[in-house]
Amino acid sequence: MHVVPGIKVLYFGTPVVLVSSLNEDGTANLAPMSSAWWLGQSCMLGLGNSARTTGNLLRDGECVLSLPSAAMAGAVDRLALTTGRPDVPERKAAQGYRYEPDKFGAAGLTEQASELVGAPRVAECPVQLECRVVAAHPFGGTDTRATAFEVRVLRTHVEEELVIPGTRYVDPAGWDPLIMKFCEFFGGGQQVHPSRLAGGWAMPHRRPPASV
Repeated sequence: MHVVPGIKVLYFGTPVVLVSSLNEDGTANLAPMSSAWWLGQSCMLGLGNSARTTGNLLRDGECVLSLPSAAMAGAVDRLALTTGRPDVPERKAAQGYRYEPDKFGAAGLTEQASELVGAPRVAECPVQLECRVVAAHPFGGTDTRATAFEVRVLRTHVEEELVIPGTRYVDPAGWDPLIMKFCEFFGGGQQVHPSRLAGGWAMPHRRPPASV
């Protein structure tokens, strides 16, 4: 039997993406997100208008999309409820967000120089995509709070052990991406780490105990 609960959040399950971009002063910003999908050599990103990343992409038109594995859930979670904006938006402050100028340091991740864009890659991520913004579209109807970015993938970096020998294809059995499902972290079909974001958004469901 189906019911009609009026589901508030429609994150049924999408890969987590770490979006790196450059701030106005040339320092790196790093933001976790999961509103992304790919078609061919292009990707669509959905970002809130209050995010520092949104401003950076509109200004510079470049970014790197680094895809973490499920084993990196802890590092991604350390970025939850942080923002690169010194003036934390009131709505985010109420959810527990705080200003963090050094996102890479806060997550315990390493900047790796890109080859075609200014923003750095995340060295620990098995998949890294250097991208250029092609178009930006207001998203969300009359009360627009988000922007849909169309980005073109200029260069793809993949951990060698994930590539099927003699091909240009990723081995789907070897690649275990970190998935966000209703604000919780999953990998290999299992919940892999508690989520600070789920707490900040007051998601009403059970979470696994914190790792020791």
